[in-house]
Amino acid sequence: MKTQFLTIATIITLALGTVTSSFAADRKSTADDNSSTILTNVSKINKIEIHGNVELYISDGTAEQVKVYNKYYEQNALVQSKDGVLRISSYADQKLVVWVTATELNAITAYDNAEVKSFGNLSKIKLDVTLNNNSSAKLNLDAYNANITVNDRAKADLSGNVTEYNLVQEQSASVNQTQLVAQNASNKINPIAVQPKTELANL
Repeated sequence: MKTQFLTIATIITLALGTVTSSFAADRKSTADDNSSTILTNVSKINKIEIHGNVELYISDGTAEQVKVYNKYYEQNALVQSKDGVLRISSYADQKLVVWVTATELNAITAYDNAEVKSFGNLSKIKLDVTLNNNSSAKLNLDAYNANITVNDRAKADLSGNVTEYNLVQEQSASVNQTQLVAQNASNKINPIAVQPKTELANL
């Protein structure tokens, strides 16, 4: 019995170590392992909104945690949690790398050059993702309902399994969903909006 218990404990320890090491390897090119800040004044994150030059990793978990890499207090960056909305913005030349673990996340909105990446499967009952400008997302989903909106020149790379899948994208946007399995799917492509000519332009 002792041998069996030690074996299980060893497997769990190795698994946790592998997860941490894998994440560190994923972001090694953009952040220094020794420069990180854990924000403790966050709770019940249900929406994340990111602006600027941000690289966001998202994972499921049993407790909320926001870990910010780089010395972001020295940069033109903001990480703020209010009323369930976590807002992250940075306009520095170097990407601000943030790892968010959330239990009740159901919406993500990205702007500018922001990047969103799932770390492991995102298991959600419902998840709404909106990408704007030149933002991008690489998400591995395990969701009942996923609503994905890709505007402007944004890019989405989606994989995993979804029961109810709704995609709305503009013609200028890019979506890779070859690795996504959806039981019921709805895809809509919006044409590029043409701005009306003004009287001054006609002169």
